[in-house]
Amino acid sequence: MIIRRFIFPLFVCLFIPAILFSQSEEILVKPFLQDATPNSIKIKWETSVGEESIVEFGKTSKLGKVATGNAQSINYTASRIHEVELTGLEKFTLYYYRVKTGKLTSDIYQFKTPPFATDGESFRLVAMSDMQNDHKYPDKFEELINDGVLSFLKKEYGGMLPENLALMMVPGDLVDRGTVYEQWKRDFFDPGSNLFSNVPVYPVPGNHERNSQFFFKYFSLPANGTPAYDGHWWYKDYGNIRIIGLDSNEEYHLQDQKDWLDKILKTTAQDPNIDFVFAQLHHPFKSEFWLDGEEDFTGEIVKKLETFSSESGKPSIHFFGHTHAYSRGQSRDHKHLWINVATSGGDIDYWGEYEQRNYEEFTVSQDEYGFVMVDIDPNNGDPKMTVKRYSRGNELKLRDNELRDSLTVWRFDKSPLAPEAISPEKGKKIANREIVLKANSFKSDFVGAAHGASHWQVATDQEFKNLAVDSWKQFEDWFYYENQQKNDDLTDEKIMYLAPGKTYYWRVRYRDKSLNWSDWSTVMDFTTEE
Repeated sequence: MIIRRFIFPLFVCLFIPAILFSQSEEILVKPFLQDATPNSIKIKWETSVGEESIVEFGKTSKLGKVATGNAQSINYTASRIHEVELTGLEKFTLYYYRVKTGKLTSDIYQFKTPPFATDGESFRLVAMSDMQNDHKYPDKFEELINDGVLSFLKKEYGGMLPENLALMMVPGDLVDRGTVYEQWKRDFFDPGSNLFSNVPVYPVPGNHERNSQFFFKYFSLPANGTPAYDGHWWYKDYGNIRIIGLDSNEEYHLQDQKDWLDKILKTTAQDPNIDFVFAQLHHPFKSEFWLDGEEDFTGEIVKKLETFSSESGKPSIHFFGHTHAYSRGQSRDHKHLWINVATSGGDIDYWGEYEQRNYEEFTVSQDEYGFVMVDIDPNNGDPKMTVKRYSRGNELKLRDNELRDSLTVWRFDKSPLAPEAISPEKGKKIANREIVLKANSFKSDFVGAAHGASHWQVATDQEFKNLAVDSWKQFEDWFYYENQQKNDDLTDEKIMYLAPGKTYYWRVRYRDKSLNWSDWSTVMDFTTEE
């Protein structure tokens, strides 16, 4: 009995300090911003212990106002995720804030509320994906944030971060294994904290999230998707753009998601305040670097966006990742951009590493780390958006936020002049060998417009229902480090192997670099010799 009495207190003495140590008070995940509107915003953070969820905020660093929220469990331990929603805020206004839980108090950060579309304010967003940790370069995402995005903004614009950047889009693969709790703090929140504490972040799940509870507990995304699939698809308005988040993982290739998207696109087409639509989902429909990563589901989404843009006149983009390299393309017949915003940390998919293909939609593909900036300018009733890719290079060549791709797309049509078909001349009989179609130089009434693409058609009927040639060439085509369109001025097209002794009809149209198509040229005809 005496022995047992002494052993029990000793066991308690050894065990209690371990408990106290494991529950030491600390902020595990610094404050980050979610679901901003012109009059509200959500602020979240994670602590090792504590239920208290307080945000002090105000228009100056003196703060002065207080809001409270709630906390929830994250990992079946004492750790808690806190959420406080600030309401009654003023539109497009800079605020200061800090969070408190018990004895814990964060630093003071800033955020800026969004404008309403009718305010006509310009703003900027950043898109990047696939920051999942690469063991060879474990600090790459932190570099992309601090030496990339933040350094670029400070150098170019100065001032406070929220004044220069509205939000961040992330099309999936935030961590390597979403079911591993420790990776969220170590590989996503810690490296990105200097950005996330001052600018709202809007992610969608990739395959590496593995449908983890941690994704849906950490992020409070807009609750306007299908209720049964909260957090999987949603939309968010900022100024005159609508961001649509989608889930392209196989188990969510659901009719529910597609029906919801149809409904949202229909209302968006009718909304006079929305000029541009940015969809984000993880998987590509086509990928020049990694064919195995392609998903037909994304192709269905692209078709819906293309139809939306053509019928509404509102340009759209689908941002994606999965393939660890940058690509930018565009639909032929629609004002719709395809942009792979990877990679921000995942191991680069280099040229020659996998089975690869040169798709006609893509004009620029680069096996480099980097980020994409989009500037949205209401432009006094003539809205435009400018997409820019900034590169951090790769293992072979380092780049310091080098501008590697850029284009501007206007909300309203600015069509170039229809080209003039020159030769073969109407009714001419020509040898059935190598035939060269020729048109005049590109012309436009709009200052700065330049030749971006040509679309040539040859048919056996004047309605062009029976096409013998349907060729779409763009002013550049960067594939495997080479511009496949080098020295092509887009004013002629060589064709071969037409049937002898037949009459053919041909026409051409020109596109500028802002995705505006001209009308078709007059139709010309020629007859091949027997």
